[in-house]
Amino acid sequence: MKVILTTNIKKLGKVGDLVSVKDGYARNFLLPNKMALRENKKNLEYYEKIKDDIQTKEKEKYNNAKELIDNIKKLNIVFSREADEKNQLYGSVSKKEILTYLSDNNINLHSDDLIIREPIRMIGNHDVEVNPYTDIKDTIIIKVQKN
Repeated sequence: MKVILTTNIKKLGKVGDLVSVKDGYARNFLLPNKMALRENKKNLEYYEKIKDDIQTKEKEKYNNAKELIDNIKKLNIVFSREADEKNQLYGSVSKKEILTYLSDNNINLHSDDLIIREPIRMIGNHDVEVNPYTDIKDTIIIKVQKN
């Protein structure tokens, strides 16, 4: 099914793009959440009318994502954990723990927006990617110290 996107969707497209998606994805997710319109003449005309409003909302989301990354950069994220003599943790620092730490500091981030390339299982500094919006990506440092 061909649809016109009314919001930026990671790994799919940007606002106004005409994309082909599976019927179930369009019917069950994109259309009910008002993230897309079916491709037909009537909807193309409707999209042209609301294009300015959509672009304004997307610019606002973009600015909020920039501000979110700036707020995360200001934080000093430190976890204290038990470790053995080789500085290997008993367990690991999970994505959920990082998200909880951020939410305790009034920063709300979705689980999909936080990318941990390698599990955090050692004492030291670890790089974690934050991707709150398309085309906005930054790396933050998670410090893990011995308890």
